[in-house]
Amino acid sequence: MKNKITYLFVFTMIVSHSFAQPTAVEYNDGNQVLSGLSIKPAKQLKNKPGVLILPAWMGIQNHEKEVAYKLAELGYQSFIADIYGIDKRPLNYNEAGKKAGYFKKNIKEYESRIQLALDQLIKQGANPDEIVVIGYCFGGTGAVEAARTNKNVKGIVSFHGGLGRDETRTIDLISPKVLILHGADDPYESKEEIEKFQNEMRTAKADWQMVYYANAVHAFTDKSVGNDNSKGAAYNEKADERSWQALLDFLKEVL
Repeated sequence: MKNKITYLFVFTMIVSHSFAQPTAVEYNDGNQVLSGLSIKPAKQLKNKPGVLILPAWMGIQNHEKEVAYKLAELGYQSFIADIYGIDKRPLNYNEAGKKAGYFKKNIKEYESRIQLALDQLIKQGANPDEIVVIGYCFGGTGAVEAARTNKNVKGIVSFHGGLGRDETRTIDLISPKVLILHGADDPYESKEEIEKFQNEMRTAKADWQMVYYANAVHAFTDKSVGNDNSKGAAYNEKADERSWQALLDFLKEVL
């Protein structure tokens, strides 16, 4: 009976995503081999919009894949970036914290990896002038950096991402539209850092929005982290659903 249930589940997943074509794509940053995941919809929207997905600190996981498939259902070409490298992916949270921390401190290297992934999204068929970058946690930090460096994208969306910046950096005008989806009780972003971010957006004359979700902490879109808010990172179904709708509305607006 167990085998039948497993087979039925796998079959259902295959049928439900039969319209999409997932492809592992290898590319390079110098000698470092990267491997992202491209998801092509069977029926692409007329203007061939693309969405670059920047993963959380563990790299490409089921959560990011699920997001890519859901976007494919709607006709968006998507690409999940590989930030770390094919042989440098973290095996646990401790390693993930160190690797993500490295790129946060060496932000130009992070920006370079984001650009390389954008290039791959375009090579896979996305319109270079119709792209949005979205990111989760560590990836949300990257999405904000894509706006700060004015990459050729229509907008960025950060889900429970880091908002801090090196205050020695100059604040340039920001062209991409910015949407920040944030847990109201996220313990990893202080009030001071949020206030500095908002002032940065004002100084940069950005078209920005910031949405708070009640009773939500860090990683509120990720089912794998459990639902215990006291741990600082927890799934929140209502915040997940509302933030997904906010993303869809944003995509319709800017693309």
